[in-house]
Amino acid sequence: MNISDAVTIEVDGYEKIVAMRDPATGYRGIIAIHSTKLGPAVGGTRFWNYQSDDEALADVLRLARGMTYKNAAAGLPFGGGKAVIIGAAQQIDRAAWFRAHGRFVENFQGRFITGEDVGTSPADMEIAAQETRFVAGFAGRGGDPSPWTARGVLRGIKASARQRWGSDNLHGKTVALQGCGNVGFALALLLKDAGARLVVADVNAERAVVCAHACDAAVVAPEEIYDAAADVFAPCALGGILNEQTTPRLRAEIIAGAANNQLRDNEAAQAIEARGILYAPDFILNAGGIISGSAYLLGESLAQLEQRIAEIYDTLLAVYQLATQKQTTTAAAAEAYAEQILRGA
Repeated sequence: MNISDAVTIEVDGYEKIVAMRDPATGYRGIIAIHSTKLGPAVGGTRFWNYQSDDEALADVLRLARGMTYKNAAAGLPFGGGKAVIIGAAQQIDRAAWFRAHGRFVENFQGRFITGEDVGTSPADMEIAAQETRFVAGFAGRGGDPSPWTARGVLRGIKASARQRWGSDNLHGKTVALQGCGNVGFALALLLKDAGARLVVADVNAERAVVCAHACDAAVVAPEEIYDAAADVFAPCALGGILNEQTTPRLRAEIIAGAANNQLRDNEAAQAIEARGILYAPDFILNAGGIISGSAYLLGESLAQLEQRIAEIYDTLLAVYQLATQKQTTTAAAAEAYAEQILRGA
């Protein structure tokens, strides 16, 4: 890949944004670095069939900024960045595209380090690693992060239960889980083990049925998950699902899930607050994946990794306390919590 195929995009508040095209393979992608104040930017690679370049750019910018806050709040010595690959998965030579992506990542010379995300897998990262040193999240380089993300989300759900109900015991509680992919499925199994009842939904009907069978769960259609009678609503699919249409339909007392950027906008956070629903800020809750990858990058032990995952519980309680003190939404309090860390860097 020739660096001449790259186009730099200037956006206020971001350190570097580059769009790349590889004519030989048809590959198209964007890497956005929001901040390296705490260290090299770390963030996953998302593969999605965006409807437009503007949609792809908006997504990568939102995700990169979220990674800055996620890493800061998790106490990691890394900044925030993200990559998106633009295309239809059924129409590409996957090996060629991910080797092209690896070359794109390598151009940043360690200023950006990536791993799997929505639409990508540890196997994809292994292919990218043929072209770059700066990728993790597969066997030998941190492993699959999905189980660790799920464990962190469970910690966040328990902390939220303690905040709302005075106990983090989930036995007998009902969780409406949206999205039965790698993280959602792993979370469903953990919730079952914790004694929770489950209602699940996924755009892939077969995946929802498999998850339900494994977890003794009820299955509803994707659009019906918002109306499910549940104590906790756990979004574990794509972002932007909490908005003016969906929020009024929720029957849960807690929103706590693995998806990034769950809130469509600030108005959604305010609407959730007005309804008396406790919202667990997603970048606090879903940090387990990046924590697991960071353990590899930092050379930390399994015990240190498990301790960082466990600390999601206390971080979330601190955010809830800050929201009460500042009389603001939990979403705003989470950003204030991360910004305080960034200011002290």
